[in-house]
Amino acid sequence: MNKISIETAVGIFIIIGLACMAYLAVKLGDINLFGTEQYVVNARFSNISGLKEGSTVEIAGVKVGKVSKISLNNYQAFVELLINPGIKIQEDAIASIRTQGIIGDKYVKISPGGAEDYIRPQGVLTETESSVDIEELVSKYIFEKKENTKE
Repeated sequence: MNKISIETAVGIFIIIGLACMAYLAVKLGDINLFGTEQYVVNARFSNISGLKEGSTVEIAGVKVGKVSKISLNNYQAFVELLINPGIKIQEDAIASIRTQGIIGDKYVKISPGGAEDYIRPQGVLTETESSVDIEELVSKYIFEKKENTKE
C-alpha cells in the first residue's frame, strides 16, 4: 500500500512538471494557441534589410506589437504588423526601420502623426522610411574619398 502511494505521488509530480514545461514552451515561444486580439496594419518599404518576422514594433520606445509577416511584391517589401488592442495609430503616422544600438536588431518605429483619423484593421501605413544600410554608407564614403584624392 505504501509503495502504491509513493508511485502515485511521483506520477502526479511528473505530470505537473510536464504541464509546467509545456506552458513555458508556449509562453517563451510566443505561440498564440487560441488566436490573438491584436489587429493587423500593413506597411510598404523600399528596403527592410535586417528586419525579421517577430521583430518588435515600438511607439515612443514602448513595445506595441510585432512584425508578423514579410513579403515581396513589385520590388517592394510589404510588412504586416500586429498591433496590440487599445493602441490607435493615426493615418499620417510614419513607420521607419531602426536599429537597436549600434549593431543591434532591427525594429519598426512608429512616429505618431497629427491626423484625427485612425488606421483601421488591415489598413496601410503610407508614410514609411526604409532601413539605412551601413555598408552602403561606408562604401559610398570610401569611394568618394578615393575619387577626391585622384583629382
